[in-house]
Amino acid sequence: MSGIALVLHLDGCSAKPEDLAPMLTELSRRGPDGEGIACDGPAGLGHRLLASTPEAAVEKMPFHHPQSGCWITGHLRLDNREELLARFGLQNAGRVIGDGELTLLAWLTWGEDCAEHLLGDFAFAIWDPRHNRVFAARDQMGMRQLIYTHQPGRIFACASSARGVVCTPRVEPRLNETRLAEALINFEHGSLTSTFYQDVFRLPPAHCLTVDDRGLHLRRYWQAVPPGPLHLNSDEAYAEAFRDVLAQAVHCRLRGVEGQVGSMLSGGMDSGSVVALASRMTNARLPTFSSVGPDTETCIETRAIYAALTMPNLAPTLIDYSQLDPWRDDLIAAWMELEEPFDFHMALPRAAYLAAQRSGMKVVLDGGAGDVVLGHGSQMARHIRSGHWIRAWRDAAGLRQFWGLGSESVPKQLILATRGAFVPDWLRAMRHKWRSHRPASLPTGTAIDPIFAIRAGLIESLQAERLLDRPHGMSFPQERLWSWPLSGITVGRERYDRVASNFGVEPRDPFMDQRVQAFCLSLPMNQLQVDGWPKMILRRAMYGLLPNDVRWRRGKQHLGVTFTNALRAQWPDWKEPLLATRADCLGRVRNDLLEPATWTMKESGRLSEPLDYLLQAALFMNNK
Repeated sequence: MSGIALVLHLDGCSAKPEDLAPMLTELSRRGPDGEGIACDGPAGLGHRLLASTPEAAVEKMPFHHPQSGCWITGHLRLDNREELLARFGLQNAGRVIGDGELTLLAWLTWGEDCAEHLLGDFAFAIWDPRHNRVFAARDQMGMRQLIYTHQPGRIFACASSARGVVCTPRVEPRLNETRLAEALINFEHGSLTSTFYQDVFRLPPAHCLTVDDRGLHLRRYWQAVPPGPLHLNSDEAYAEAFRDVLAQAVHCRLRGVEGQVGSMLSGGMDSGSVVALASRMTNARLPTFSSVGPDTETCIETRAIYAALTMPNLAPTLIDYSQLDPWRDDLIAAWMELEEPFDFHMALPRAAYLAAQRSGMKVVLDGGAGDVVLGHGSQMARHIRSGHWIRAWRDAAGLRQFWGLGSESVPKQLILATRGAFVPDWLRAMRHKWRSHRPASLPTGTAIDPIFAIRAGLIESLQAERLLDRPHGMSFPQERLWSWPLSGITVGRERYDRVASNFGVEPRDPFMDQRVQAFCLSLPMNQLQVDGWPKMILRRAMYGLLPNDVRWRRGKQHLGVTFTNALRAQWPDWKEPLLATRADCLGRVRNDLLEPATWTMKESGRLSEPLDYLLQAALFMNNK
């Protein structure tokens, strides 16, 4: 997970290495393999290298193009390298052409449209001295982060993390109370652009920005559009076509230094499918990293992981939450360095990345977006609207059986789906108007003080989400695509980015491939959910590759919360960050941020859900 940094002085000052040094120090864990700094007039560029591809190990960053004078710093993995090499006439260059050079050539060829021609995971910033301009972009899917701040007439800075940005000597780190308030109620998707620092922003996926002495301009350069429907002759044909496109995405993400690419492996379908394909594409055994419990009889997830490990060509590492001694100190230390409060409950993937780092991995695959891109949307309501009541009933009965007794009953599912199918637009509009005149309220049981919530703008954030209404008349693919950003797919990938970067590991997710997502949007409903079984096309595609105990596993039990609680049980001083925050960082906690009853609960030693969110915020505040 390379780290990048750029500073542009907009007031005539010249950039100096000391402008970038503290930024790169903050980003050092992202890139443990080397450092580069370049200063050119008012612009300074920095890079912390994680040599996660063979080309990255050779290419020097920041990269300079002598003919134009342009510079680039970036963290890039381009999947259309061959196409770009051919376009620029470099197939037989006789030297290693890095992804940074290809991206800079794309800028010199297509200008601000260059990101549209790139396929893969990337975040980069370019300094063009010909026009005294900086151009920066983030990949279409949002796998790489780019954080920035802009003070007109003074300074622009961007980096791979918010902390990297506020380490810039001329940027003052000031707490964003709105984001802190959102963290205290676990409202992570309250914003897709803000950070925990005032005037420091996340560049959204598929966006680019241009900045010079005239100001900053931000725009979306790419918009996903559902393709036409795919019509094949049989379920087997659909499964084979999907397996081919997923295998292509997996193959692209295996590009790395030999012996330094591994994969997470849970007991679910998504990471299991990635491993099933990847293990058949590698010469050596594929390293896998799994978190398990001590008892296969009582833990469905653990039992499924052991079933998945019967696949050939694997070199597994297992982390048992009941035996955390080898991992405890490093995992608690990572908690104490929390980059964002929302990352607190990422203890399980954090353990996987720690194990991967200890095993010499620089790349770890996962299947994090599988649930989203293969989601079935309002399929039941659409069956009802089209008069297919039997299909709807079979879906409801199947879902009840798939998810177990804790799920909605069959009649309730059908009632909700019928309401969704037939509520008229005029009634939806009335409900929306009624809601717009009633302010949002804080979640029941929250510990946050209402006065602080209002002052911080939290009520406005909650109201904005409450008034978000699905557009009417959308097709099935359009509805699924519209729902993807609301699913948390972007903030989820950003969490994986931050957690993995702490261990110098780069996460890659084949389900975040543009080609995979476009294919999934082209599928008819009967390839997504059948009789309550979700992701049916993936189950069929993995026939003969993934063990049946995983392929036909019901429910979605996982060990995330169990793992977090087991780790916290071995952290006897977990209240210390709370006490330090109360005394130092927040200062006004008792009378301003939290209800007084919250501190009574804390002092009695009982950890409630609101206090859990407070602990996350405290860890962040103590290290901000």
